[in-house]
Amino acid sequence: MEPREALQHYFEHDAFRGPQEEVIQHVLAGRHALVIMPTGMGKSLCFQIPALVAPPGAQNDALTLVISPLIALMKDQVDGLRRRGIDATFINSSLTRSERERRYEAVSAGKHRLLYVTPERFRKPEFREVIAHRSVRLLAVDEAHCISEWGHDFRPDYTRLAEIREMLGHPTTIALTATATPEVQTDIIRQLGLTSPEVRLFHEGIDRPNLKLEVQEVFGDEEKLHAIEEIRDGESGSGIVYFTLIKTLMRFSDRLKESGIEHLVYHGDLPRDERRYLQDAFMRQPGKLVLATNAFGMGIDKEDIRFVIHADVPGSMESYYQEIGRAGRDGLPSLCLLLYDQSDLMTQMEFLAWSNPDAQFYERVYDFLQHEQEQIHAFGVDWLRERLHHKNKHDHRLETALAMLDRHGVISGSLAPLQVEVIHPLPETLQDPQHLNDKLKRDQQKLYTLVEYVNCTGDRKTFIHRYFGLAKEPTDDVPSKRPDA
Repeated sequence: MEPREALQHYFEHDAFRGPQEEVIQHVLAGRHALVIMPTGMGKSLCFQIPALVAPPGAQNDALTLVISPLIALMKDQVDGLRRRGIDATFINSSLTRSERERRYEAVSAGKHRLLYVTPERFRKPEFREVIAHRSVRLLAVDEAHCISEWGHDFRPDYTRLAEIREMLGHPTTIALTATATPEVQTDIIRQLGLTSPEVRLFHEGIDRPNLKLEVQEVFGDEEKLHAIEEIRDGESGSGIVYFTLIKTLMRFSDRLKESGIEHLVYHGDLPRDERRYLQDAFMRQPGKLVLATNAFGMGIDKEDIRFVIHADVPGSMESYYQEIGRAGRDGLPSLCLLLYDQSDLMTQMEFLAWSNPDAQFYERVYDFLQHEQEQIHAFGVDWLRERLHHKNKHDHRLETALAMLDRHGVISGSLAPLQVEVIHPLPETLQDPQHLNDKLKRDQQKLYTLVEYVNCTGDRKTFIHRYFGLAKEPTDDVPSKRPDA
């Protein structure tokens, strides 16, 4: 079966979009690729079609292994493929032990064309033994920016990908992401154990002509609320309003209810079943408005989103661009409005402090987990928080530290409730003050870039292009004087 035949047979499309076909032919020829393509433009087809089309002389039972950090999306993606008659599955920590064992047996027996896993799965000896029985023809690394500490959403296990590729016999590799600066692109290739000449870059660009990018300076909730109501009244399609804090989101929800504006509310503290119900309701029904934190968006591929409003300043240009990329996927005009209140920067500065504990804090958490396990298991995370934060409930460094210890494989067990044991030493990177301080400075620079974007006087798309390394000529759209942040 040829790629276009597979596209028509399984996905019911007559033609590829943008560089998809060129990417597919490139990897089918056994060559490596880095694909940077806007959210919603069909990155997944670049590895799904090759999984269904065997190049001449290839084994029919060869596997395409997809590495993704997004457990919540794996089931949705696999369910969608299976509905199309594609033999795909996933293995992750959401499965029961018996379910995982059954899937291990199936994979080992040669079943499934596509297998989705997280990079952490390679820590498990039983998984490494299973995957050794299969010929992995194509390794697809989704959300590839997670490889790089210079990117957002860094995942330590992604730095093992060169080792994983070697374990798999150096298969053809395709790395995919929606956003990556030139610095991150270089780091992705290096972390894969490849060199730039070995990897062809397919950069679709980030220009969406139908998106209108605007910034409106506001002062306080009232002006924000007025802007949201005005846009909602003027638009008949669906819309998303993003908030940084759940308490702010709920406050605006109450005010919109008072004004008679119907809407959905979505945030990460809601039960998983309720989040799924709300997402399905938004996807199925036209003209829906949702107020959400950035927990909402992954897997959202709704064509008629006419506006995306940021009621607060996002933390980075990468996250901002991914979120506005959910607007106007049908190609029709859509508004992306950032409501800029300078006082909101303090919230983001707090987030940066919470997400960047220093070396001393990591060492204290590690020490407690090693020597006070009985008390932690008995009294939970609140007991630990009181001893670390001196009863400051607004300090969330502990959540970051626990998540990073888990990602680095230092601890094993449950984070909620907190029932963990220390299984490995604290890694050097979490003990190195200079390394941690450099990361904090990079994160602060990302936030400052958003302030520069707010204050730019030229074309905002040119500003974004330059940030992602696409604008070759210098422009004068950045203020010469640093604004008071």
